[in-house]
Amino acid sequence: MINSIVQGDCREVMETMPDNYIDLTVTSPPYDNLRSYNGYSFDFEGIARQLYRVTKEGGVVVWVVGDATIKGSETGTSFKQALYFKEIGFNLHDTMIWYKLNAMPLTHNRYDPSFEYMFVFSKGNPKTFNPIMENTIYPRLIKKRELETKSSIDKNSQSRQRNEHTICKKEKYLKNIWSYSVGIEPGRKTNKHPAIFPEKLANDHILSWSNPGDLVFDPMCGSGTTCKMAVENNRNYSGIEISEEYCKIARQRISQAQPQLF
Repeated sequence: MINSIVQGDCREVMETMPDNYIDLTVTSPPYDNLRSYNGYSFDFEGIARQLYRVTKEGGVVVWVVGDATIKGSETGTSFKQALYFKEIGFNLHDTMIWYKLNAMPLTHNRYDPSFEYMFVFSKGNPKTFNPIMENTIYPRLIKKRELETKSSIDKNSQSRQRNEHTICKKEKYLKNIWSYSVGIEPGRKTNKHPAIFPEKLANDHILSWSNPGDLVFDPMCGSGTTCKMAVENNRNYSGIEISEEYCKIARQRISQAQPQLF
C-alpha cells in the first residue's frame, strides 16, 4: 500500500494493514449533512479504532472537521469525535483552527462561520515536531546558558562550567490558528470533488509532524491533496478512497507532483 491509492471502504482496507504502520495521518472526513459524498457514508468509530491501531507509537493524526447547523443548533459532531478519539487512547495534543480567509457569507441571525477545527491527536507523545517559525515583531534578547568542558594545562584533567551569553531571538513558533483560502487553487482541476482541501494546509502539517521518508496517510483521500503534498515533501504516502472517480483524480495529481531537490 505504500505510494499507492487504494479504492475501497477505508475501514475495511485499514483492517488489512499492519499494526503500528503509519507515521502521520492528515485527513478531513465527511461530516453531518454538509457534504454529499457520491451517496457514500462512513463508519466513524470503526475508522477511529483502526487509525489508533495502525498509527505508530509517537505518530500523529490530524483530523480536520466542522459542524453543520440543523434547526438553529450546531451539531457538535466535531467535539463528539474528538472525545471518542481520546476515549480509545489518543492524546488530544492540540486543538488547532483553520481560519477560512474567504468563507462564504450567509444570511442568518448569527456571525458567519469561518473556520474548521484541526484536531491533532497523538499516540503517546509526538515523536516529531518541526515547528513552523515566523518573524517576531519585536526581536527579544534572551540569556542562554551552555555547559562547556575545558581541559587543564597538563591535559590529564577536565573541568565543566556554565557560560552565559545573550542572543537575539528574531523568530517564534507560529500560532495554532492557520489561515487559508477555500476554493480552487491555481492550476488545480478538482472542482468535481465536494470538499476542496487547501494544499498548503496539508503541506504545513506534513512538515510539522513528519520527516522525509516517513509514511503519510489519508484514509479518505478524496482528490489526493495529502498524498500529493507528501510526495512534494519527500515523504512516502498511502491513500484510500471509496470513489473510483476521485481515485482517478488523485492518481493524476500525484503523478504531477514535484519532489523537492536538496
